[in-house]
Amino acid sequence: MSDQPNAPEGGVSATPAPVRYRVNPVTDNPNTSAGEVSLVGAGPGDPELLTLKAWRLITSAEVVLYDRLVSPEILSLVPQTAEMIHVGKQRSNHVLPQDQINQRLVDLARKGYRVVRLKGGDPFIFGRGGEEIETLAASGVRFQVVPGITAASGCAAYAGIPLTHRDHAQSVRFVTGHLKNDTCDLPWKDFVQNNQTLVFYMGLVGLPIICRQLVGHGMSPDMPVALVSKGTTPDQVVISGSLADIVDQVNAEHVQPPTLVIIGHVVALRDRLDWYGGLPERGRLGG
Repeated sequence: MSDQPNAPEGGVSATPAPVRYRVNPVTDNPNTSAGEVSLVGAGPGDPELLTLKAWRLITSAEVVLYDRLVSPEILSLVPQTAEMIHVGKQRSNHVLPQDQINQRLVDLARKGYRVVRLKGGDPFIFGRGGEEIETLAASGVRFQVVPGITAASGCAAYAGIPLTHRDHAQSVRFVTGHLKNDTCDLPWKDFVQNNQTLVFYMGLVGLPIICRQLVGHGMSPDMPVALVSKGTTPDQVVISGSLADIVDQVNAEHVQPPTLVIIGHVVALRDRLDWYGGLPERGRLGG
């Protein structure tokens, strides 16, 4: 017999001890002597897609440097006492050059602030997060990285398009449609594969080139394509078509960025799986 009160036979407690959240003593403790930078992924737009850690850091920040793609609903979580610095970028129009953003993070941390560098999506997927923490590491500034739901995952889910599916796609490839030198010079032949989904970030301007190059390298003009604008938000728009006609459809709709382009047979599943926009009552369980 166990001496433990109310224990079942065998001495194992019938009620497991509760799991309690523990603050990481290295990265999360209040810092009175030197500042720190948290590189936080804000996800694709819906504030309910934030991680718990992202929410905690945003709501306790002293300074927030944010990109233009961070939704207003997420920015509203920043304390009113915090300084907010917009460092967003548009195509060929940067509020601050990247090297100045990097240095600003270093300077603020050295002044002792709890700094949140808030980025849309995930900081390490076409978010230039690696460049920023390289500078922080070289400067001896303490930092941490909080991943976010990347646009490919969030927008595809809210568009009713599974990026992989046993019957249609066994791999998925993330591609940037906007390169550092303002070109779209990509390994097009490698993209023309069976049972693969292609996801182009920042592909709105380059969409005609993307479609033309894929068809020119052997992909069927009938390959299904979807363009998602302002994904996961109440303003989400999804335009479906094929490589042959998607450009004309997008031009007719006057689509606004941010956008994501999904190419592959999985796009055809959207007609049955569009839980967010097409099913009765918009399919928003608990929304």
